[in-house]
Amino acid sequence: MKSKIMTNKQNKFVSDERKLGFNDVYLVPQFSKINSRKSVSLTTKFILKTGVVWQGTPIIASNMDYIGTLEMASSLQRFEICTAVSKFVSAEDWINQIDLGLNMQYAFPTFGLDNKNYISDYLNHIYDSTGHKAKIIVLDVPNGYIDHFASLISDLKSLIPDVGIFAGNVVTPEGVELLGNAGVDGVKLGIGSGSVCTTSIETGVGYPQLSAILDCAQSAKTNNVLLISDGGINASGDLGKAFVAGSDFIMVGGILSGHSEGGAPTVTENGKEYRLYYGMSSEEAMNTHYDGIAEYRTAEGISKLVENKGPVDNTIRQMLGGLRSSCTYLNCQNITELSEKGQFIKI
Repeated sequence: MKSKIMTNKQNKFVSDERKLGFNDVYLVPQFSKINSRKSVSLTTKFILKTGVVWQGTPIIASNMDYIGTLEMASSLQRFEICTAVSKFVSAEDWINQIDLGLNMQYAFPTFGLDNKNYISDYLNHIYDSTGHKAKIIVLDVPNGYIDHFASLISDLKSLIPDVGIFAGNVVTPEGVELLGNAGVDGVKLGIGSGSVCTTSIETGVGYPQLSAILDCAQSAKTNNVLLISDGGINASGDLGKAFVAGSDFIMVGGILSGHSEGGAPTVTENGKEYRLYYGMSSEEAMNTHYDGIAEYRTAEGISKLVENKGPVDNTIRQMLGGLRSSCTYLNCQNITELSEKGQFIKI
């Protein structure tokens, strides 16, 4: 009986290792020849397996309400930072913003489990109206393991073979392989790590973000896809940790909440001004986009008020300054070297 119990217990755990989040580690400083943050270049170049060439700072504003807006994209492109623009933004709004100077090198249209023809027509309408073509799109669903999602990706590749696709979310090497085989260029990694996400509480499903990156990095290389860490970034130091772990891009949400470019409504309490921020599976999001929570669903996110932070520029400068400092501590001249040289200690 004892041996059967032990065998059953062992089969229930995919690993004996304790899995870690960003708060569980520090980066270890090293002897450095980088004497100034000015010497650090954050510009990174990727050639996607689709053939798309992308160059810039590999950070992406999340495709959330009040984060992934066209106004946010227009501000962040000045820093060569990307925005995954919310799937609820119309093609006409895209067209208007492109006419005002939006650069699609840094602005990625986002879709969910939409019809492949709808996605293709949407992108073609923008191109026909502006002459500007999407370089990369984001396909975003809470559960990237469902069969229909992989099928959509495969079908979509036949319609838009020259457009890069970042898709997710998954958190395991098998998930990375699944989406890689379907044809994506980048895999979005993260379930339950977002600051306004309650999936791990409501469903019991999740994976600590740092370990998800570490555990999936080799699978990403094997399957020739980029890793996009999505979730858990609460400070600029977490950016360095994610890059050291092996992430190629980092998606951020909460750290960009509360800014004027997001357009969230303001609320004044005790003389202070706040802005609304919520998860995209929250009751607030369901009420906004789907006329409430369906009977067969539950909310997997929360809503909260964050202090009004004004324009996003200062936050971005702080983030990038912190990332440059991480590079100097680790003797890295660029982001690519972080994964090669960086090491952690467990706290």
